[in-house]
Amino acid sequence: MSRLILALCVVMIVASCGERRGSAPSNLDNACAILTERPNYVRAFRNAKRNWGVEPHILMAMIYQESRFISNNRTPHQFVLGVIPVGRQSSAFGYSQALDGTWEEYQRDEGGRGARRDDMDDSADFMGWYMTGTTERTGVALDDIRNQYLAYHEGRTGYLRGTYRSKSWLLRIADDVTARAATYQGQLANCRRARF
Repeated sequence: MSRLILALCVVMIVASCGERRGSAPSNLDNACAILTERPNYVRAFRNAKRNWGVEPHILMAMIYQESRFISNNRTPHQFVLGVIPVGRQSSAFGYSQALDGTWEEYQRDEGGRGARRDDMDDSADFMGWYMTGTTERTGVALDDIRNQYLAYHEGRTGYLRGTYRSKSWLLRIADDVTARAATYQGQLANCRRARF
């Protein structure tokens, strides 16, 4: 009987060490560590680069900002009178924090009905699709990280209207995304796992 209990304990300990549904990689400040811990991300970023021309370090920086690599991330609940929940701030969900309507447009155009926002392959492809559409509609280059992020956050129409100009907090975040992308790019250049 004691061997059975010992075996069950070992199985439970090993199972607890695996990736938890929705959890982020343990070291988000190191691109190579992220890809080592989650090797399926390499394929997702490689495919997005091949399909849309978006560099992995840019996608990684934007995903970091949007969801901190938490697959089932959602916006916070809103409350009336501080206690009565009335829904979430928006329908943003998943790695890419794509809104329902934009995700449905992507599913119609590219991703198919089975595409899921909590799947890295689909989220990276969505972001590449969206950024390529931004380039076509606004003229913002794919490697213009700051303006691509602003257009991603505000939507293309909001970006063209310049809604971000009055949001100093958002301009700061766009600069942070640009800096993180540069850091990730340097790390990926020396990472054996990342051969894009």
